Amino acid sequence: MGGYWLSSMIRREEGLKLLDKNIEGVNLRKHMIGVSAIMKKLAETRGEDMALWEMVGLLHDIDYEKVGDMSRHGLMSADMLKGCLPDEGLNAIRAHNEMTGNQPLTAIDNALVAADAVAGLCVATALMMPHKKLSEVQVSSLVKKFKDPSFARNVDRNRLMYCTRLDLNLEQFLMLSLQGLQEVANELGL
Repeated sequence: MGGYWLSSMIRREEGLKLLDKNIEGVNLRKHMIGVSAIMKKLAETRGEDMALWEMVGLLHDIDYEKVGDMSRHGLMSADMLKGCLPDEGLNAIRAHNEMTGNQPLTAIDNALVAADAVAGLCVATALMMPHKKLSEVQVSSLVKKFKDPSFARNVDRNRLMYCTRLDLNLEQFLMLSLQGLQEVANELGL
């Protein structure tokens, strides 16, 4: 299965070129790279197609700066990515924005919703560390920050808890997310 998707799917280098072409905001680009790393780590632990999950995370917000009407966010991304990702990936991108009316049903759908939310919590926590590095962040710090609704207010804790749909508790999900982000810390400048 993995070989099939690799031969018919965009590769990371091509995905990064799409980011260069479509995303001007540095922080949005870093967010997308972070979500891709979390998705890849989740796929690895679940025995899923790591390349597919990584690309879904990398490209999920490709329309963000162009879409205008947020009820179309995700739908436009999926249209832009036809031929670059299999339907499973396009469906996950559509379903990551509840305003589209597409519901997250599959593991990849739920993973993207949770990864999209947790990336912000992890980055905000890293920025509170003395050297502003992901390597300084502990899971216990993330749990504490998760429980503080005044911290990183834009992080939707309910969406982050979609991790339970992947049979992961909060601590397990935060650990995997942190590990994924630490693998791309240099790209994120953290």
